[in-house]
Amino acid sequence: MPSRRELANAIRALSMDAVQKAKSGHPGAPMGMADIAEVLWNDFLTHNPNNPHWVDRDRFVLSNGHGSMLLYSLLHLSGYGVSMEDLKQFRQLHSKTPGHPEYGYAPGIETTTGPLGQGLSNAVGMALAEKVLAGQFNRDGHEIVDHYTYVFLGDGCLMEGISHESCALAGTWGLGKLVAFYDDNGISIDGDVAGWFTDDTPKRFEAYDWHVIRDVDGHDSEAVRQATEEARSVIDKPTLICCKTLIGYGAPNLAGSHDCHGAPLGEDEIVATRDKLGWPHPPFAIPEEIYEGWNGAEKGKAAEAAWDEKFAAYKATYPELAAEFKRRLQRKLPENWETTAAEVIQAAAVKAEKIATRKASQNALEAYAPVLPELLGGSADLTGSNLTHWSGSKVLGKAAPEGNYIHYGVREFGMSAIMNGIALHGGFIPYGGTFLMFSEYARNAVRMAALMGVQSIFVYTHDSIGLGEDGPTHQAVEQAATLRYIPRMSVWRPCDAVESLVAWRAAIERQEGPTSLLFSRQGLPPQERTPEQIENIRRGGYILRDTEGKPDVIIVATGSEVALAMEAAETLGSKGVQARVVSMPCTDVFDAQSKAYREAILPPEVRARVAVEAGITDYWRKYVGLEGKVLGIDTFGESAPAEDVFRHFGLTAENLAKIAEDMVS
Repeated sequence: MPSRRELANAIRALSMDAVQKAKSGHPGAPMGMADIAEVLWNDFLTHNPNNPHWVDRDRFVLSNGHGSMLLYSLLHLSGYGVSMEDLKQFRQLHSKTPGHPEYGYAPGIETTTGPLGQGLSNAVGMALAEKVLAGQFNRDGHEIVDHYTYVFLGDGCLMEGISHESCALAGTWGLGKLVAFYDDNGISIDGDVAGWFTDDTPKRFEAYDWHVIRDVDGHDSEAVRQATEEARSVIDKPTLICCKTLIGYGAPNLAGSHDCHGAPLGEDEIVATRDKLGWPHPPFAIPEEIYEGWNGAEKGKAAEAAWDEKFAAYKATYPELAAEFKRRLQRKLPENWETTAAEVIQAAAVKAEKIATRKASQNALEAYAPVLPELLGGSADLTGSNLTHWSGSKVLGKAAPEGNYIHYGVREFGMSAIMNGIALHGGFIPYGGTFLMFSEYARNAVRMAALMGVQSIFVYTHDSIGLGEDGPTHQAVEQAATLRYIPRMSVWRPCDAVESLVAWRAAIERQEGPTSLLFSRQGLPPQERTPEQIENIRRGGYILRDTEGKPDVIIVATGSEVALAMEAAETLGSKGVQARVVSMPCTDVFDAQSKAYREAILPPEVRARVAVEAGITDYWRKYVGLEGKVLGIDTFGESAPAEDVFRHFGLTAENLAKIAEDMVS
């Protein structure tokens, strides 16, 4: 049987060889953390390479994702569908092994990492999801949800501010099944971190109410094993294991230096490293006995089989809970979902009340959440303003692990990354609220949700200059447009209660990516619609007001500006100008419609077009063409009551009507 060091050296060899072949990459972290990884994966990690999506597997996150060859080596050696050829294609086009771990590219990759600190935050979300799911489904003697979340991280992850946001919450929530291994090698790209990172990390995490294990020799397998055992014995706190390691361990001339952090070792150094490690095998050659020492397939198969027996007993005792558990993990909506949604939307159409769309959003939660226990909501300290709570909200905490509402505090970035982790874990549809302006704090986590295609729902209220007196620091101008520019992000900006309900329905039904819901602070009037118009809201853009014949001008509007468009159209009609009003609550959904539908809404022959939105104008030019006009705001806002700010920027029905009239005169 190979020794632990020999098993770990397989990681080192594969990592340095793949980076060398690619002529780029980061060999230092994989070589430095190989001993820690060997202990964790061979002694503790419960997983099944034959079924990477087994629901009760432990989650493993490599937050310092630049060390991706560590993870790819582990997957290959443990028996996942990552072949030696895949390792040889490291960092090459269309390979399973890109420069940083990418969710969905290879089996066993739990999340995309690379932007430092976010993998750690995703892991917090995964551990939280495990705790809440256990609180909702486990019963005495029937623990069907019982797994750990392990995360590797480095100095860079801890320098990033998001680590403070997320780790403070992890301690507050008492996530005892979250275990973090800190690769304390003292090196980053610029060199020795002593010049810019002098935090007392153990004290910092103790202040977060984490269990901290200090000064573990990351190259002493027995020390790592004992520390991991200790971490698993602490059930009421997350654990940080501080592992002292040597970056590039085994490289005789480069180990301990930033020179091996982000560049190949070089052919001569690799030869010398093989000699020092006692690894005589050629590049990409792994002896059979090493594979046998690593192979986790049989252990994984047995672990899942044991869980299947537990679940069968659970199902026999709690058949309804078992069915609900299975439904949620399979991401199936309840059987009565479509009927419920349709009835709720119709009721809102009949009620036809003037209402702020943030309040309409809360009404949507009130109507939808009772049939969707998978909704796990929250807000970044703006619950009373975002209106993200509903009558059935139960605040999650140490004493209420079965809760369904999270107070994230003023942590927009952390909230968004934790939501992504919750979505990746499964069993929940997470949503979280803040003001639209503060999506800026969270932008990279929002982008990561889109990059991975996970179902996070971002609720952004106070969506424009309509919030008024708080002024330009809080008035979103460019944010709606920049969110729309994120690939795979669906952005809804509804104009009234009915469109708000449809927007929420779309977000709940959309499983292939995140959704941003943009809601107003101010009250907005209801719009009258036929059943066909209500149905067409789901197509992203539709005709809200039409003319008897060919329109003279088309006004395209979204959100609070739809009311201005409708009023302007009435004014134009009184002057003999036939104006069609197109409500466009979701441009990406509209753009995905057939060419025939899009041209029926925006006929190419009608060149007189005006778009209106209380935000940046450039985005709308694709709908109005070179001859069209856009009424919006290409500067920052002002502090004043909302109606005064709208008037100041010319966002009035009178001005809109004049622009349209001038185009056709």
